[in-house]
Amino acid sequence: MTQPKKTLVPGLTEAEAIERAKAGDAASFEALYALHKRRVYSLCLRMVSNTAEAEDLAQEAFLQLFRKIGTFRGESAFSTWLHRLSVNVVLMHLRKKGLSEVSLDEMMEPQQEDGPKKDIGARDNVLAGSIDRVNLERCIESLPPGYRIIFVLHDIEGYEHNEIAEMMGCSIGNSKSQLHKARMKLRDLLKLSKAEKAAKR
Repeated sequence: MTQPKKTLVPGLTEAEAIERAKAGDAASFEALYALHKRRVYSLCLRMVSNTAEAEDLAQEAFLQLFRKIGTFRGESAFSTWLHRLSVNVVLMHLRKKGLSEVSLDEMMEPQQEDGPKKDIGARDNVLAGSIDRVNLERCIESLPPGYRIIFVLHDIEGYEHNEIAEMMGCSIGNSKSQLHKARMKLRDLLKLSKAEKAAKR
């Protein structure tokens, strides 16, 4: 399937800008930066939940892009490739920082025998149907880092569990388990937030 052509500067498509940026054309690189900076920043912000840190990481992602744009082969959309590069920058930063993240080696907790069977890692319609987007964003920010990263990668950015497992260096089962726990935690935070709002009325 051919990607729709994006025009950046008069008469220049994204594909042409990429080729020129590979050849060292600064204006073309700047055009690519202008086109993608908001999405990269918003991804970083969702993952680290800190504006100053997100700005630094977005800058670092574009520095990496500047160094690595020559390796882009066009096998996937440029935005997908840049997205993965940005995710890797954030994950490297978090590993260096040694955040007290929820252990990704934690084994899945056994489900209660009499409880409803849950399809861990499947779409959660309760969360998907949450109307108050601002409140949802705030609750996502409140998640512990380990939970938040898996939730953002899977439910917001659309990565599959096998891709997350590869990026995070954990098993697919652990990725599913973390996502399940993140959703449970998020539900609790949303309920709490709703109760607080109702109490203020």
